[in-house]
Amino acid sequence: MSLVNTLIPLLLAAVLVVLALGLWNMLRGGSASRSQNLMRLRVLFQFIAVVVVMTALYIATRG
Repeated sequence: MSLVNTLIPLLLAAVLVVLALGLWNMLRGGSASRSQNLMRLRVLFQFIAVVVVMTALYIATRG
């Protein structure tokens, strides 16, 4: 469980960093394809984070 307690904040930080990079790229008028790739990466990190959180909740409440 300590791995999960470490992994969840790291994944959330990764989502935040990729989101900030994508928004920064859009605001400064950078490449649209780079912004699109960053947003796709953000969605991937969010998916992984949700899976890890749900798995941890399942394990914790299982007994």
